[in-house]
Amino acid sequence: MSEHVRVLAAGDHFILPSLIRQAIGGELPCEVTELTLGWPLEPFGPVAEVTEASDAEDELIEALADTQVLVTQMGPVTERVLDACPDLRLVVVCRGGPVNVNLDAAERHDVRVCFSPGRNAAATAEFTVGLLLSALRRIPQAHNLLAGQGSWQGATYYTYEHSGLELEDLPVGLVGYGAVGSRVARALCAFGAQVMVHDPYVRGEIHGLRVHSLDELLRRSRVVTLHARLTAETRGLIGARELALLPEGAVVVNVARGPLLDEDALCDALASGRLSAAALDTYATEPLPADSRLHALADRVVLTPHLGGASRAVAEKAARIAAEEVGRWVRGEPLAHCLT
Repeated sequence: MSEHVRVLAAGDHFILPSLIRQAIGGELPCEVTELTLGWPLEPFGPVAEVTEASDAEDELIEALADTQVLVTQMGPVTERVLDACPDLRLVVVCRGGPVNVNLDAAERHDVRVCFSPGRNAAATAEFTVGLLLSALRRIPQAHNLLAGQGSWQGATYYTYEHSGLELEDLPVGLVGYGAVGSRVARALCAFGAQVMVHDPYVRGEIHGLRVHSLDELLRRSRVVTLHARLTAETRGLIGARELALLPEGAVVVNVARGPLLDEDALCDALASGRLSAAALDTYATEPLPADSRLHALADRVVLTPHLGGASRAVAEKAARIAAEEVGRWVRGEPLAHCLT
């Protein structure tokens, strides 16, 4: 079957088309042909590549001619694309959720849609710990003063009043204990932190102390990190009421989803001194608007542009997971991560 299957590897600047091609080449017992955006696409060779297909329905439609399998991260698999590509039978998305795929339309067209779970759990967990340490010890602020302004004023952090907190013996509360939260818990336990976890959906053993009430977790935590999925239930999970439960001088870290946290309430708590710091990688609106109140709180916040899941290993893992799924489909085996 593999001899007759044509795969389109629609990559981008992160999940490189060449990574997808190489991964598929190691999975399928056939020659893999690399083809970038040269038009028209050659009708031969099982793998063609499209670069930066994220906003390119027309490019996808043209590239998917006579193609049965699409592997992509952000390619827009819309109803229009599916209508125009009757040969398409399998779409594998190199990310934790196929947000760029119209699943209802895919089902109507009898197209299987798969995703790549767990690709960035380790990277996001490590980034969370990095942001946490940065916020606790004022690392970015001290760096900016010295490297950016040539000022030694960051030495004021070497005073009792302005120095930060250390993780050893620090009560840290984790909201959510999935693939990312569980890794963060293990890392923090290694630092000697007093790890507490609130996740009503997790059973079995955990690293740390299970706390059944979110309010109780917040009252006991000098630091709280968010790891919950964004659902109708968790949207706005941490608002003004919840932030007020934290001990004075607490720190909030969010490398999960921006809408879990009420940003206005967070800014109020930071401006009043109720919270000493926050570290954010995700926001309610992305990119972060120029008029966001967070910009005026630069001395108390660490802000990064949604980089938590960005590592070379993540891109390589995603391509490998996707290629393995394509291999299963080609061999007629059950798909491991299929949604339709």
